[in-house]
Amino acid sequence: MGALKIAIVGGGSTYTPELIDGFARLRASLPIDEVVLVDPAADRLELIAGLARRIFAKQGHTARVSTAASVADGVDGADAVLLQLRIGGQAARNEDETWPLECGCVGQETTGAGGLAKALRTVPVVLEIAEQVRRANPDAWIIDFTNPVGIVTRALQAAGHKAVGLCNVAIGFQRKFAAHLGVDPECIRLDHVGLNHLTWVRGVTVLDYPGAGTGHEALPKLLAGFGEEIAADVRLPLPLIQRLGVVPSYYLRYFYQHDVVVEELATKGSRAAEVAAIEQQLLTMYADPTLDTKPELLGTRGGAFYSEAAVHLLAALLGTGDTGIQVVNTRNDGTLPFLPDDAVVEVPAEVGAAGVRPLPQPPVEPLYAGLIAHVTAYEQLALRAALDGSRDRVFDALLAHPLVGQNELADQLTDRLIAHNRAYLSWV
Repeated sequence: MGALKIAIVGGGSTYTPELIDGFARLRASLPIDEVVLVDPAADRLELIAGLARRIFAKQGHTARVSTAASVADGVDGADAVLLQLRIGGQAARNEDETWPLECGCVGQETTGAGGLAKALRTVPVVLEIAEQVRRANPDAWIIDFTNPVGIVTRALQAAGHKAVGLCNVAIGFQRKFAAHLGVDPECIRLDHVGLNHLTWVRGVTVLDYPGAGTGHEALPKLLAGFGEEIAADVRLPLPLIQRLGVVPSYYLRYFYQHDVVVEELATKGSRAAEVAAIEQQLLTMYADPTLDTKPELLGTRGGAFYSEAAVHLLAALLGTGDTGIQVVNTRNDGTLPFLPDDAVVEVPAEVGAAGVRPLPQPPVEPLYAGLIAHVTAYEQLALRAALDGSRDRVFDALLAHPLVGQNELADQLTDRLIAHNRAYLSWV
C-alpha cells in the first residue's frame, strides 16, 4: 500500500498533537499522505490543525492536514479512521466522577456507574459514525480509542464493522519495564490478560532481539528489584502485588481498594476538573504560531505512548509495517474459554494485513477469571442498555456491576445516572 489517508474523528481533541507527533516521527513505517481532522468544534479544529501542520513541517513531513466538520466528508476515501470522542466533554466527565460518590461509589469515567453513563452517551454516536465510515469505505479499519474501549469496540464488532480497540496501558507498562531493565522496549513482550481497564501482567519476556521467538522471563526480577516503583505506578500496596505475583493495571485499584478510593475522591475533587484546566493551558499554547512541537504539558493530560501504539497498529493492519504481536482489544472467539465468543478481551494478538488474531492464552487463575467474567457480564448488559435504553436495562447493568451489586444502591444510581444524562439519552 502506498500513501495513506487517515481520518481522526474527534480531531479537535487536545490529544491530537500527540498523534501527529507520532505520525511524523514514525513515518517510515506509516507513509501518510493526508490526515483529516474531523470535529464539529470549528474553533478548536482550526487551532489543532494549525499546530499539526507546524509539527509536520518542523519534522520534514510532507503530509497534508485538512479539516472537516462532518464525518461523511472527513472519512471519504480514508484507509483508517481513529475515534477519540468525549460526548459531553469534560463537563459530562465531571458529573460521571461526582454523582456516584453521593451513593458511596467510586466516581470514574470508565469504571462503575460513571463508566456506564459514558457508555450510554457514547455507543449510539459511535455506531452512527461507523455507519458513515462503512458507506464511505467499507474496507476502512476503525481504531477505537474512545472509552469505555471494551464496550465501544464490542458494539462496533457486533454491528459488523472492521474495528479494533486500543488502550495505552499495555504500551505504558512495556516502556516502563524496558526502562527498569535497560533494554529496548521492542524487546519486551507482555503476558497481558483481561478486559479493557481490567488487566493483569502475568509475565514479562525479554526477547533476545526485537521480533525474536526466544527470550527469558523477567517479571520476578522486576518485582524483586523495582517493586516499590511498580507499586507506586499502579497505586496499589506493594505487599498486595507481591502476594499476587503479577502487575495489575492501575484501574484494579478501583476494585481492590474501592472504599479507600471513594474517600480520596470525596476530599480531593474530580480528575475532570484537573484535566479541564490542563486543556485550557494546552489550547493557549496551541494558539502560539511559533509552537511547532508537542508541549511537555501534554504528557500530564493522559494517553502516554498513544501515538506509538496507534502507529504500530495502523502500520500492521494497513500492510506498511511488519506483522507482529500487539496488545489490543478484540473479539474473544474462545481466547478466554470462560467468556462468550463475542466478548471483547484485551490480550496480545498477531496483527497484520490479514487482521487481528488473539494469541492462545494459558489458563487464567480463578482470582482474576472470576472478576473478568463478572465485568464481562456487566459489559454485555451495559451494551444492551446503550442500544435499547430503558430504566430497567440501566438498573440491570448497575446491579450486575461488581462495584454496585445491591438493589437499593443500583436503584439510587440509576435515578442519578438518568437525571444527569437526559440530554444524551434519546429514550428518556
